[in-house]
Amino acid sequence: MTAGTPHPSSASRATDRPGDASPFALGLLLRRAHWRVAGVMTEALRPLGIELRHFAVLLVLVDRGPTVQRDLGPATGSDKAGVMRVVDDLERMGLAVRKPVPGDRRVRSVEITPRGVELFDAAHVAAQPRAEGLVAGLEPAERAQLTALLTRFAHPADDGTV
Repeated sequence: MTAGTPHPSSASRATDRPGDASPFALGLLLRRAHWRVAGVMTEALRPLGIELRHFAVLLVLVDRGPTVQRDLGPATGSDKAGVMRVVDDLERMGLAVRKPVPGDRRVRSVEITPRGVELFDAAHVAAQPRAEGLVAGLEPAERAQLTALLTRFAHPADDGTV
């Protein structure tokens, strides 16, 4: 702030409380929602011996098939070193394997194993009742609306905006 510029009132400061009208409110609410969901899903995965970061890579591998390791970072929101550690873990657990990419001996593709697919399916079974519990306070139409709105928000049309 510059000299002479009044400080904003505390009413305009960002919080994550319901009804916050600050420009940060949406991000703060999404962060709080993420923490809530991540905590519940972490508990669903714990008995299977994996973490959300492992599941995120398995999800990409199931969706895309064999994937070049460097492409897993952007796909999962992880940095290069983090992806390497996750893939190391998945290999150690027998859930994924690295394979050379023909024509480029420096590049490795990561592929889910049959054991990884089994664990992926088991994770969905374990998470289903917990996911239902997260939205238990919403009517079926509200659940569908929430999913539709978040999908549109997370995957906007390529219209040149933010």
